[in-house]
This record gives sequence, C-alpha cells and structure tokens, in this order.
Amino acid sequence: MTRPTGGRKLDGLRGGARLAAVAAVVAAFARPALAQAPRDTAQLKEIVVTADRVPTPLAATTSAVSVLTGAELRSRGITTVAEALRSVPGADVVATGPYGGETSLFLRGGESDYVRVLVDGVPLNAPGGAMDLATLTTADVERIEIVRGPASVLYGSDAVTGVVQVFTRRGRGPARWAAEAGGGTYGARSYAARVAGGLGAGQGYSLSWSRFADAGVYAFNNAYRNDVVDGSLSLAPDARSTARLSVRYTDALYHYPTDGLGNLVYQHQYQLGRSVAASLDAGRYLTSRLEARVLLGLTEGTTDVDQEPNGPADTLGYYAFTSGDRLGRRSADARLVYHLGAGTVVTAGAAFETEAERSHSLSVSRQYPSDTGLLVVSRWNRAYYLEAVAAPARRLSLDAGLRRERNEAFGGFTTARGGAAYWLGGTKLRASVGTAFKEPSFFENYATGYVTGNPALLPERSVGWDAGLEHAWLGGRLALSATWYAERFRNLIQYTFAPPTPTSPNYDNIAAANAAGLELQARVRPAAAVSVVAQYTWTHTVAEDSGFDGAAYAQGQPLLRRPANAGSLTATAGFGPQGRRGSASLTAYWAGRRLDEDFSTYPATRVTLPAYVRLDLASEVPLVQGDGDGAADGARPAVALTVRVENLLDHRYQQVLNFPARRRAFFVGLRVSGGF
Repeated sequence: MTRPTGGRKLDGLRGGARLAAVAAVVAAFARPALAQAPRDTAQLKEIVVTADRVPTPLAATTSAVSVLTGAELRSRGITTVAEALRSVPGADVVATGPYGGETSLFLRGGESDYVRVLVDGVPLNAPGGAMDLATLTTADVERIEIVRGPASVLYGSDAVTGVVQVFTRRGRGPARWAAEAGGGTYGARSYAARVAGGLGAGQGYSLSWSRFADAGVYAFNNAYRNDVVDGSLSLAPDARSTARLSVRYTDALYHYPTDGLGNLVYQHQYQLGRSVAASLDAGRYLTSRLEARVLLGLTEGTTDVDQEPNGPADTLGYYAFTSGDRLGRRSADARLVYHLGAGTVVTAGAAFETEAERSHSLSVSRQYPSDTGLLVVSRWNRAYYLEAVAAPARRLSLDAGLRRERNEAFGGFTTARGGAAYWLGGTKLRASVGTAFKEPSFFENYATGYVTGNPALLPERSVGWDAGLEHAWLGGRLALSATWYAERFRNLIQYTFAPPTPTSPNYDNIAAANAAGLELQARVRPAAAVSVVAQYTWTHTVAEDSGFDGAAYAQGQPLLRRPANAGSLTATAGFGPQGRRGSASLTAYWAGRRLDEDFSTYPATRVTLPAYVRLDLASEVPLVQGDGDGAADGARPAVALTVRVENLLDHRYQQVLNFPARRRAFFVGLRVSGGF
C-alpha cells in the first residue's frame, strides 16, 4: 500500500511553483488589453437565489457562494458544467477519461452523491443522490450558482456538502438568433442554434439546440454523441404575477470498450441515456409584502446499457449483457414569502415528492449468468420548512432555517441551519452551521440477485460548519476571500461482498468519515476588460470507521480520489473598446496527488496518482461586426471565430486509475448571430 507522507508538502510546493510560472505567463498575456479597457462606470449588486431561495445580494449571504456566468463560460470555450466547476473552490471534478465517461463531483471532501444538482429548480440527481455530470452542458446557461456547505434545510436529501444550480437563459429584448459549428481533435464536431426574444416587460421566450460528438480517445468503440434541447417561456399576466416554464431534454449515446479496470475488452458495449427535466415556477404578490410561490417539477430519465458479444467466438466473457433503468421524480413545493422590509424575509413552505424506479438486468454469459428480475419500486417524501433572513443592524445579516422531513422508507428526519455575516470596516466576516442528510438509493434498499438490499437502512447524515472572511480594495478591483470548513459524515452506507449470513443484506450503515479544509480565492481586475482569478483549496479527509473491510474507508487514512491540494488560475482579457476586437482566456488547473484503489489484485490495494497541471487556452475573434442589436430587418449579422486548446502542454495524467485523461486537443468554430 502506497501512502503519501512527507511528499505532500513537496507536492504542494511544486504545484505552487507551477502556478507561479503560469501567473507570469498570464500577466504577459493580459497586458496588451490594460491600456485599452475603459473604466467601470457603475457597480451593480450581484443577486443570488440558491443560498436562501429568495433573491439576496451576494454580499449579504452567510453561506460560501460562487457564481459563474454563462457569458464568462462561453468566452472561455467551456461547454460542460463539469469543466466549469473545476475553477470553484472546494470542488474536485473526476472524470473517467474521454468525453461521455462517468464524471463525478466531490465537494468539500464529501461523497460524489452529496451535492444536489438543479436546473431551474428541478433536481437531476437519481434517488439516493447519484449524479453523472458527463452530459450536463452549458448550452443556454445564464449562470451557475454553487452553495458550499450543508443545505438540506432548503433542498432536502443529497444537499450534504452543497448545491449546484443551473439557471437557463431568458428571452429579453428584440428577437435574436445565433448559430455555430465547429470541429477539432478526436474527430470532434459541435453544432448549436438558438432563438430568443422578449414579449414585453418581464416576458420572453428562448429555444436552443446543441450537439457535440467525437470519436473518443481509444482505438475502437469510443464514439460519443450528446444532443440537448432547452426551452423556456416567461409570462407576467399582470403587475403582481409571474410564471416561467422551463424544459430541458438530453439524449446521449456513449460507446466504451473498457471494463471496470480500464482494460480494452469490449467491441460492442454502449450506454444510451435520455432524460427530461421540466419546471413551472409561478408566483403572485397577495399583498405588497406577502408573496405566494409554487414550483412544480418533473424529472424522467432512462439509461440502457448493452454489451454484445465481441464476435462469434465470444462465449466465455460477459457477452449479451443488457440492463435498463427508468427513474422518475414528481415534486411540488409551495411557499409563502413575507417581505418585512429592510432586508428581512420569512419563508414558510411545504414540499411533496414521489420517486420511482423500474429496472432490469440480464446476463447470459456462460461464466456468470444472472437475471435480476424486474424491480419496480417507489416512495414518497413530504417536508415542511421555515427560513428567515434578517438584517437587524446596518452591518449585520442573519439567517436561520428548520426542516422536518417524513419519508415513506426511513421515517422522520430533522435538519437545521443558521448563519451570520458582519461587516467590520471593509471586511465581511461570516459563519454558518448546519445539518444535512442523504437518503439511500433504491438499489441499496431493494437490490435482488447477487446483491441483497437492506430496506431498514437509515439516511446518511452530517453536521458541518464554516467560517470565512472577505475583503475588497480599490473599489472592488482586488478582492480576497478565505473560508475554513469542517464536516462530519455518519451512518455511511457501505457494501460488503461477505455479509454475516447468506440471507443478510450486502448494505448497512457502518462507516464514518470527517472532512476539513481551507478555501482561498483572489480576484484582480486591473481594468474593465481584464480579470485574473486564482483559487487554492486544501482538503483533509479521514475515515473514522472502516466498517466492513476497510476497502473504501480505511480507518485513519484519506478518502479516495480527493486531492489534498488543488487550485486554478484563470486570466481573461478583452481587446479594443468593450472587447469588440476579441477576447482570450488562459486557465491553469492543478491537482495534487490523490489516493485511488487498484482492483486488479485481491484484496484491492491503494495506489497514489501523481499530481498534474493542465493548461487551457481559448480565444474569440470577430470577423464581421454586427449592426447594433441586429433587430432591424436586413441588419448585418455578426460573425466570430472561436478557438480552444485543451491541455495545451499535452500532459499525461489520470483522475481515475487506469483511465487516462484526454491529451492535447484543438477546437475551432464559427459563431454567427443577428436579429430578425
């Protein structure tokens, strides 16, 4: 077993030196735009919704919140939410190699199913929290809000270490259209089209389609294709009422030749996933201070895996294996929001949700034949919650919440949260504490066949806190923030190959773990068109109880696939007045050494994956300047050339053992936009 010891410090120093070198390149890269960029004329308060479920100035939140704008992500050539999250403090994204490979998010050292992922308020997680980010794209994204820390008070199960919410774009102003196409390394091809416009004050429509496809990184059977359709309609029937319907449909096909150890063994194995997420968010002011809101949500998804024989002679392997899963959620959330004035808001709500799964798997392998039979299960959950946000003094902001959950499977559960923010001169001090939980998955509860589920499982639970400070100088052009956090995870559900008796379940609430860390971020904006953002995260995880066999949770050792040190550095620059001559960005990602498990031996052994640095470059160059908004008939459309280079230095690295990451890749495209 390999364990990082004194090498951790050296690893951190080397990584810091690499980032320092990149910083020097970034400074030279950004310098040409400094003299050209105009000064800011106004600073608008940034508003976030996810932290308290009511529009709140970012400066007034007591939680650790990051906001990524869709415009910023598009300027950096980022096409997936997973790639966007790599630059967020405390977030570590782990992908199994090529596009389409399983992609997990570890936030603040927690499990990969500890983050609630929403699109326009609708959860995408499977029941039990699992979330594969591989197919979640930034197509039609307005912004992404990331709240770090326990958030079950507002979002229920899965929001153990945080919440990621994607808000899609709304139609505003004159009718517009846009289209783009491109291609690059690995046979990559991308297409997108969008139409959007306003229908009056607070009203509008948006419809978009995008496709990305490539041939993959392996020698055979690695093609990938992902189609996404987004649509929304916003209405304001009168001055007191608003409503927004949002729908996202995803259709992804991924061919992969690898087994669980990364061996290239399958000629005809693929996964087909289709999903739809829809929401209706409506509200009406009953009085000038009392608002009633309702959010209706639907998530439906199917995943089919098919493993055909490699050829006529393939009679001993896992040939002719098929599985199909259909997962669904229906939810309704109704709340009354009372605006007391002076930044004080009280929210009382009730939520009801049903979850269902229908699955079946079959293997006719001569070596390991099996038939799990048809599994059809469902459960309901209802909850009541109360949240208050207050500003009792000019420099003080407070919030507190309480939620009572009642689940058909595991009974009642209560979560709570509280936080405070105080401005001491120009420095914001904040702290928060909360509890959270994650329900078992249907498979953990009800699996049959070679695995026996446990209907008596309790939800996994946690308690966590954080404390931070933020300070800005020079009118916000230089800002620093630091956050210290700690969280305890208990009742962790663990799998064992050897239960105590033949009829005992393979799952039980056994393991326990702790996580703590430090998140640092610096933002520098020397001119309106130039910004540099650097972030560093130190994460310490440890298994407190190894449970059954100490494989996934080795007592006293770090948790798997979480690097102790990680960071990123991003510089963006616009050229010419208001960036009309183009823009460019340079991003460096650094991840320190991390532990993984080698299952090619029995028992499995722990190995250390080396640190790596990845450098990405993106640029957009206008070829034809459009005529204003392009709203008038016959207006000249705008044409721009986009270029992106991923892994510019062509480094070899792995985020998962035996699944090498993509090498250097080039992407070139054309974007055309205009008005009707």
